[in-house]
Amino acid sequence: MAYARNVKKHSGHRSPSKKKSHKYLFVIGGVMSGVGKGIASSSIALILQNKGYKVNTVKVDPYLNVDAGTMNPTEHGEVFVLESGLETDQDMGNYERFLNRPLSADDYMTSGMVYAHVIEKERNLEYKGKCVEAVPHVRDEIIRRYRLAGELSGSDVSVIEIGGTVGDFQNALFIEAARILKVERPEDVMFALVSYLPVPGTLGEMKTRPTQNAVHQLNSYGVQADMVIARSTVALDQRRKEKIAASCNISAEYIVSAPDVESVYDVPLNFNKEKVGSVVVKKLGLSDKQTSLSEWATFVRKVKNGKQEVSIAVVGKYFDTGDFVLSDAYLSVIEAIKYSAAEVGVTARISWLNAKKFEKGNEVKELKKYHGIIVPGGFGETGIEGKINAIEYARVNKIPYFGLCYGMQLMVIEYARNVLGIEDAHTVEIHPKTKNPVIDVMPEQKNLIAKKQYGGTMRLGSYVAELAPNTIARRAYGAEQVYERHRHRYEVNPAYIERIEKGGLRFSGKSPDGVLMEIAELSQQEHPFFVGTQFHPEFQARPLNPHPLFTAFMQAAKKRKK
Repeated sequence: MAYARNVKKHSGHRSPSKKKSHKYLFVIGGVMSGVGKGIASSSIALILQNKGYKVNTVKVDPYLNVDAGTMNPTEHGEVFVLESGLETDQDMGNYERFLNRPLSADDYMTSGMVYAHVIEKERNLEYKGKCVEAVPHVRDEIIRRYRLAGELSGSDVSVIEIGGTVGDFQNALFIEAARILKVERPEDVMFALVSYLPVPGTLGEMKTRPTQNAVHQLNSYGVQADMVIARSTVALDQRRKEKIAASCNISAEYIVSAPDVESVYDVPLNFNKEKVGSVVVKKLGLSDKQTSLSEWATFVRKVKNGKQEVSIAVVGKYFDTGDFVLSDAYLSVIEAIKYSAAEVGVTARISWLNAKKFEKGNEVKELKKYHGIIVPGGFGETGIEGKINAIEYARVNKIPYFGLCYGMQLMVIEYARNVLGIEDAHTVEIHPKTKNPVIDVMPEQKNLIAKKQYGGTMRLGSYVAELAPNTIARRAYGAEQVYERHRHRYEVNPAYIERIEKGGLRFSGKSPDGVLMEIAELSQQEHPFFVGTQFHPEFQARPLNPHPLFTAFMQAAKKRKK
């Protein structure tokens, strides 16, 4: 089947669908952050979907940012863009990947969104002169959004992840809104606490007390956990399940062992073994249909059983985080590589290389040992010359290269400089007064930048691209037209397109009006794989539906390995 997505640019809002007895599962974190609420929510949603229920997943982010678009990736991780163009938390990407389908803007909310809406209503006198307060007005707006997401999706069950940890000041109103929903509809609402059970090295014994305290703290909100997902380094034994159950007033069958596993994609299989889907539908009063995760299990086996290892270098900038590498800044890229590696029967070994190390000297020769090189998206001048040097090395030495968004723009600049002889070719993002602005700001963006209106103002969301025949892109997609997601302000300058194409770099994907360059590539007679995309193909890569451009890239890397 052709890859072209049956997706059109839309607002992200859908018409309500009347459903009887809609069900809600709220997922809350305990003990510490980063415990795995997003993967737990994704896994439960996948299991329920495989039972035949229609599921929508909602992420609640308690921060006051209206969306995730203005946040630093080194602090918050990747910004994931929905079809609608909404910039969201990376957990929305996990939801889409696990469920194998796009989500709506209505499936995401932040405190900033909620407060902005309430304040706008107050300014418009929609509260009829009342004193507007957090309770009930902000709380009731949250409840409205919980309900609306389920209605607009037409789903049977909403799995709603509330960000943060129980006890945080920031997420208290979201838990309170969930409590009210439970009071109004006790048979239709359940709560799952994803908590952590430490195994101190000096003791060598799993301790349940922090989780007991987290359940009791949730009780202080007026909320009783119906299920505890017990995260730990090792599996939870029956004795500790019974101990948590007795101290927390929860049936032992609702205590789920969630030990560390080899991959996040093992989590649904572990949850299914623990009968998570069955206990959820039982609690919500739904019939327990058969679960089949055979297709998912096949994918997991493929990921683990690659016949050979292929080395991929990701040359990026978001690595300055002290002693740690924050790979979450490129989470979707990592996962897209994994899916396509499994598709072509290899295992990808990914190396994170800071672009700044390639700015001077001969360090760029280090790239010779890799079978493929990726320059992902990003903003700003940090490491830009190092990236350009890496791109040149990949081009000259015939190493498969894949440039994503900024990675395509820099690929065009490198080609203009080093092949076409335009020595001062640059992007106006970095050098506004460059004599050869090969990459220029989009016309509609100039006024926004002048006004310092940055949040949610880029070219965002799903747009169509038309593919030229007899190109790498066209062969990979197997389609004349595709929809892909964007997040950028800058484009290839139309004044240079003819000169660049005459010089050998072909724009194989363009907007329907021919103005915007979406894909650039060299022919396979010149290079095994030298491709860049102005869009972010990683946002549409799925475990059960790998992205064709990543797959073509991994095939080229596999050939270089041979």
